[in-house]
Amino acid sequence: MTTLFLNARLIDPEAGTDAPGALLVAEGRIAGRFDDQSAEAICAAAGLTLSQIEVVDCGGKCLAPGIVDIGVKVCEPGERHKESYKSAGLAAAAGGVTTIVTRPDTSPAIDSPETLEFVTRRAQADAPVNVLPMAALTKGREGREMTEIGFLMDAGAVAFTDCDHVVGNTKVFSRALTYARSCGALVIAHPQEPGLSDGAAATSGKFAALRGLPAVSPMAERMGLDRDIALLEMTGAKYHADQITTARALPALERAKANGLDITAGTSIHHLTLNELDVADYRTFFKVKPPLRSEDDRLAVVEAVRTGLIDVISSMHTPQDEESKRLPFEEAAAGAVALETLLPAALRLYHAELLDLPCLFRAMALNPAKRLGLASGRLSVDAPADLVLFDPDAPFVLDRFKLQSKSKNTPFDTQRMQGRVLATYVAGRPVYRKDA
Repeated sequence: MTTLFLNARLIDPEAGTDAPGALLVAEGRIAGRFDDQSAEAICAAAGLTLSQIEVVDCGGKCLAPGIVDIGVKVCEPGERHKESYKSAGLAAAAGGVTTIVTRPDTSPAIDSPETLEFVTRRAQADAPVNVLPMAALTKGREGREMTEIGFLMDAGAVAFTDCDHVVGNTKVFSRALTYARSCGALVIAHPQEPGLSDGAAATSGKFAALRGLPAVSPMAERMGLDRDIALLEMTGAKYHADQITTARALPALERAKANGLDITAGTSIHHLTLNELDVADYRTFFKVKPPLRSEDDRLAVVEAVRTGLIDVISSMHTPQDEESKRLPFEEAAAGAVALETLLPAALRLYHAELLDLPCLFRAMALNPAKRLGLASGRLSVDAPADLVLFDPDAPFVLDRFKLQSKSKNTPFDTQRMQGRVLATYVAGRPVYRKDA
């Protein structure tokens, strides 16, 4: 099928532009990009007739590369009642996410080729979007013995991570980084000093003290990142920090990049749009890991995204059932669903004039695709036609019970949002249409 997206506002993160235009899509890829012209003129330029194409009038709304979301938890195997590949795929499509990069923190962990092949088959059968699995860096994510990285890469693993289980044994981590470098594998780590951060439910400061919550200093993130950077200097591995959330970690990240280390960093949409005060009266839907930070930290991280110091924005989608969340704040499970709320939450930064749309999609689509070696995340000719059509100004009140995810633990419930996905396309085929 050949499709012409006409009368669109093209958001191009590669060129850094936001301008009117049209896209021609054929055989799952972008076949042509045009200025804002008539359908007849574009067809003539492409050597086609109107009868040979399907015309999608975008009505002046935004057309951007589909979001590539690194760090999505799908609870198969083990906890399918929280999230399945089908429900996660539907949620991703409704949120404009065309590629989800899944975490291995399942039960059991994805630490063997057999387990990886199982989830790959399940994802291909059930999810309407692209699914790329990550595998555990150590067996059982226990930090004692590294997994068979080469075999797991052959089975389709795109990166290796123990998620929020920090590998505390420096010798084990250094050996894993060395072996990953020999295989060309990307290692994704959670920069925290595990002793300091153990059991923390909030960021240390006046608010946590007044609430009587166990807290962790922002320095725990800085200390964890410093250790990992030292190991990168020693091993030369490819490394991505999953979440940088504090101002104190940014100078170390900047120095590491200036020194030529193969390091990138991400942050979560919750740490960009919420702060520690949102916890208010122990609202457990706001309990995430690492805990929400101060407003000064939030603004520093937003600025780091704007300058490109932080490369990636992700949802860190972590489904938890009601029983896990309806507990005292200290005991409640950490995490929030965010596949459907990633884009409207990110648009808060756009409407606040902190980040423009090309910058947002650089961090949500282009940079994660580049880090994983994917051709998506772009609007260039011959790139995959993974696209999202959205209205950045459409207002709505979020109802968590209308989310596609099986779990409904979103901190944005009942909040006024601005920006809605109108349609999502994977390889040029519609996988979601609003009200369809």
